[in-house]
Amino acid sequence: MKEYTYLAGAIVTEVIGTSALKLSNGFEHAALGGLAIALYVVSFYFVSQALTFLPVGLVYATWSAVGIVGLAAIGIVFFDETVDLAAVVGFVLVIAGVVLLNVYSSAYNPV
Repeated sequence: MKEYTYLAGAIVTEVIGTSALKLSNGFEHAALGGLAIALYVVSFYFVSQALTFLPVGLVYATWSAVGIVGLAAIGIVFFDETVDLAAVVGFVLVIAGVVLLNVYSSAYNPV
């Protein structure tokens, strides 16, 4: 299960890093921009560790998809961003794809 701990760490640090980047306002607030860079470095470290255990397609699909949906939620809650029905359907499909890969794909989960 440590492979998924690494993957979760990659997702969390990437989402927080991207949120810090948004708050940096184009690096107008250098400390937040620096925090974003540092968190991206940590995120890539966690991804590299997850890749030692899991297939690259599974890692990247999960990392990017959960990050996309997580950041969209943060955008809605903290940055007053809006989404329409098409975006919500898209997010649901992205998550459904990740669930299919992680739970049901025999290519990524051999028996």
